[in-house]
Amino acid sequence: MAQKFNITKLVLADRSKESGLYHFVATMSDNTQCRMIYTRNPDWKLIDVNRLLTVPCPICRKDYYCNCLARHTDELERQVADKQLIQEV
Repeated sequence: MAQKFNITKLVLADRSKESGLYHFVATMSDNTQCRMIYTRNPDWKLIDVNRLLTVPCPICRKDYYCNCLARHTDELERQVADKQLIQEV
């Protein structure tokens, strides 16, 4: 069964205007949180996703660090763009 992600909230956590890097914390519908690292030169591009260790991974159910969400960067980036979750920062 394919994992279906639904981002419900996206909050800016940190930014570096000099390097063009932006860190966002995304909350999914199942309360999973992940850190999404974007670059903006000049368009938004997702460069990395890693899960925050608040709840077990929704894919592998591990409660420690895993790389499962990194395999779904295209889907997550498309969802952020479609929902227009990144406002002008």
